[in-house]
Amino acid sequence: MAEPLKNQYGRAIPRCIAAMIAQVHPAFPKAAFLRDALNGYEALELMPRGRHIAAALRAHLPQDVPAALDILLASLDAPRDDISGSMASFLFMPHTVYVASYALDHFEDAMRAQYALTQRFTAEFSIRPFIERDQARTLARLRAWTRDPSEHVRRLVSEGTRPRLPWAPRLRALQRDPRPALELLELLKDDPSLYVRRSVANHLNDIGKDHPELLNAVAKRWLKGASAERAWIVRHALRSAIKRGNAGALAVSGFGARAEVTVRNTTVAPERVATGGKVRIAFELVNRLPRLQRVLVDLRVHYIKSNGQSAPKVFKLKTVEFGAREAISFAKNLSLADLSTRRHYPGGHKVEVLLNGRAVALGEFSLTAKRSG
Repeated sequence: MAEPLKNQYGRAIPRCIAAMIAQVHPAFPKAAFLRDALNGYEALELMPRGRHIAAALRAHLPQDVPAALDILLASLDAPRDDISGSMASFLFMPHTVYVASYALDHFEDAMRAQYALTQRFTAEFSIRPFIERDQARTLARLRAWTRDPSEHVRRLVSEGTRPRLPWAPRLRALQRDPRPALELLELLKDDPSLYVRRSVANHLNDIGKDHPELLNAVAKRWLKGASAERAWIVRHALRSAIKRGNAGALAVSGFGARAEVTVRNTTVAPERVATGGKVRIAFELVNRLPRLQRVLVDLRVHYIKSNGQSAPKVFKLKTVEFGAREAISFAKNLSLADLSTRRHYPGGHKVEVLLNGRAVALGEFSLTAKRSG
């Protein structure tokens, strides 16, 4: 089992922050800060640790917020002990929490801090309270940042305004009306950085969960004269809508027509399997047409939930170009081991193949609880 992320964010983090601040602000009370920052630290998870350090910063930096931000920003490049590994950039998470929690009444100073911090960690979480407090003013600043030389700053424009950003509260106003954020995405749709373009695609994917027809309209418009890079954004943005079988998204992607294929030689084995086992799903598709046919082929499994109801999960297979009357075989080994993201429950699990979004039954397997001992 992987080590919890919080273990990589140990007591060395507040000590490093204290040392960096003391180098640029000798009056900083290091001992008092560390006493507060480390009090109860071990019991906290990753994000609460960041908030805990930020609260200690608030208590021991000058109470004048702009002055405190000047010190924090001056400390960002101070020499420091090496914080290695995947959590190195998280060193600056408490700084972004400080900005989001205590600098809301100091817009210009806060934006200066966001600009610097997003190039070292990310300000996608800390920008959101400012959008909620003053959407027009904050989006105007983000609009200016769409032209910034730094890809990290340009990505903040898209990622920070995502209505359904993971690990963050939803931006309800932009969830209801995404058009102000869409104006920013229009300026980023041909960004030279894949890092930024992937964020744009994920943002559009978010929008499609609440406004599917708006997503389809944007996708259709963006595909006109699109470069390969912009076409990739559209495909990636439509992925969830296609999994849901949205007819408009399928049509925009070129899969609106019914697939003229026959399903045969289906196998779902074994029919009974215990949690932790595997099921092999196999089938063959035959092109019924005397010409080339392009078909989107996906697999859908209806997993049983803890309440006994079922919920579908779609597994992407492939886009296939069938020759005239051609037959192609498909197979997938489905693991039924419990994961942190999915637990398995006993019952009948229906299995379907999706052909251009339309379901054809393949069979069913029965999952039983794993015997102990």
